[in-house]
Amino acid sequence: MAAYRRGVRLKFLLRPGWLGLIGLVVVFATLCFTLLAPWQFSRNEETQARNSAISESFHAPPKPLAEVLPAGQAPSERTEWAQVVLRGRYLPEGETLAWQRTVLGEPAFEVLTPFRLEGGSTVLVDRGFVRPVNGTQAPEYAAPPTGDVTVVARVRADEQDSKNRPLFDHDGHRWTYAVNSQTVATGTGITLRPGYFALTEGQPGVLGALPLPRLESGPYFSYALQWIAFGTMAIIAIGYLIYSELRSGDAEASAADGAPADKARKGRRRRMSVAEAIAEDERREEAERHARETSANQ
Repeated sequence: MAAYRRGVRLKFLLRPGWLGLIGLVVVFATLCFTLLAPWQFSRNEETQARNSAISESFHAPPKPLAEVLPAGQAPSERTEWAQVVLRGRYLPEGETLAWQRTVLGEPAFEVLTPFRLEGGSTVLVDRGFVRPVNGTQAPEYAAPPTGDVTVVARVRADEQDSKNRPLFDHDGHRWTYAVNSQTVATGTGITLRPGYFALTEGQPGVLGALPLPRLESGPYFSYALQWIAFGTMAIIAIGYLIYSELRSGDAEASAADGAPADKARKGRRRRMSVAEAIAEDERREEAERHARETSANQ
């Protein structure tokens, strides 16, 4: 009997308004716990890994490229930002400018020049940045040194252009939207190893050395905790609404079992239950729809 009464009391949860509200809370909480919070946690881990790699590169001496990236291996989170030694010569015929860049808060172009290593393979070297003139034009800048040179550069992973746009010629230069070795290789006809290498200050051929990113943790961890809190609060809120509805039903049942009629009416006037409010909205919408149909038929 008790189970039957509980089933009757919970019958209000089958109303369309309640089903929609519960479904919305379930979807929102699921997104918070399985997508939004984990995404922010992963971004926090990536930031911490980048900070650790940059910090370690401050103290570790530059290593030969073959020791850090053997056999044409692409840069990864473990190897990015490491300092490597490159020996070879620049290939100015493949020079390309990366545009729509921002360096230290101001517009800039980055100068990308292929670099033929002693072993025969070729890498893409980022010689640094130059500031535009007349708004969008590339300025005159120093050409790379000729002959064999030894440079120290930081390993960088290729950038990705979501539109996969090729190189284009403009204003006497070859341009690219993203610093991507394969894009430059396709546009210049020079085979390049994956990734690129940003020159450090004082190296042969460097222009304006690119600054390192600031070592900040970012807000990702706190954002993840906020999404977890939002999902938890949504569940608590729907639980409280159900509890309030059950208490309202208990009060009405008690009034029907023997409480004075005027006291029951006062209780109903004092607070309308959530189920009653939803039912009232549904009745009002039905009446309005019926009125519109009647008016249209007339």
